[in-house]
Amino acid sequence: MSFHRFHVPLRWPLLLLALVGALLVVVAIACAVGPVLIPPQDTFRILLNRLPGVHFRVDWPETSEVILWNIRLPRVYMGGLVGGALTLAGIAFQALLRNSLAEPYILGVSSGGSLGAMLAISLGISTMKGIPTLPIFAFLGALLTMILVYQISRIDGRVPAHTLLLAGVVVNLFFSAILLYLISIVGLTEARSFQFWSMGDLGSTSPRMMLVVSVLVFSSGLILTSYARNFNLLVLGEESATYLGVDVERMKILTFTLASLITGAVVSACGMIGFVGLMIPHIGRMLFGSDHRLLIPAGVLIGAIFLIAADTIARLIVAPIGVVTAMCGGPFFIYLLRTQRKSFFG
Repeated sequence: MSFHRFHVPLRWPLLLLALVGALLVVVAIACAVGPVLIPPQDTFRILLNRLPGVHFRVDWPETSEVILWNIRLPRVYMGGLVGGALTLAGIAFQALLRNSLAEPYILGVSSGGSLGAMLAISLGISTMKGIPTLPIFAFLGALLTMILVYQISRIDGRVPAHTLLLAGVVVNLFFSAILLYLISIVGLTEARSFQFWSMGDLGSTSPRMMLVVSVLVFSSGLILTSYARNFNLLVLGEESATYLGVDVERMKILTFTLASLITGAVVSACGMIGFVGLMIPHIGRMLFGSDHRLLIPAGVLIGAIFLIAADTIARLIVAPIGVVTAMCGGPFFIYLLRTQRKSFFG
């Protein structure tokens, strides 16, 4: 693995700092808003009161502190983590396939994770001895799908981008058919359980699962981010990238593996949350351009902001978060189809 040293324009840190500020504002609002409203001043004091050397007089209700630390803050953290992770995976897949309409679920990883979850539900083993095993089955399904798609698309030791895309679409359709069959033969309770999981849920992730997903996302994300310069070269075309010193086949394997690993980890913990990996990379390019050195960190921050805000809206209207992201993503996808005549990379 090579970490590239490169010069960045002076305005980039200012832009990222502004996005960090916006993220903190959204986090504060998300922590304060809900069925039980916690005043903003209490929210800040409760959060700051656990920092070393900070001591406020406790004059807020004890229930506010319990709600904030045990319910809302973990949910907000998962919203930021999942939003950033799906955005990063979307950016990576779009660079890999040189297709601005590609997104994390197009390569079948999500359907593989969903199939693993549905198998656990239909076999009645979504929990074993009080331990939830559904995330484990979902992650294994996503991981096996990643391996299957890669093996199908591999030709003479190489992995052509168009073959990878087609293999993902075919596997996605095949697994979706199996999912529909399983849903049709299981009971109403199992079907309802899968339906709820498939629409996304940020509030039921255990602390242990949260830690595992965080480690996978941060470690994989750091490696992908370190190859931002290679992504810039990769979108120019495989021949140009090779001429400029990029090991294209190695980059394909690395990008596909890590982006799929990120997607699989997120799906296993929170279910299927669509359109984030499609919308946010485009918004990032519209605002900041196509240079991946800025696009990746900026896109991750925008993705975190978007999903935290979407989850806050979902809590207020009592709807699954997948419904909110789909209501945003559907019109956005139509907008792309109507206005986009060529890739944003061009």
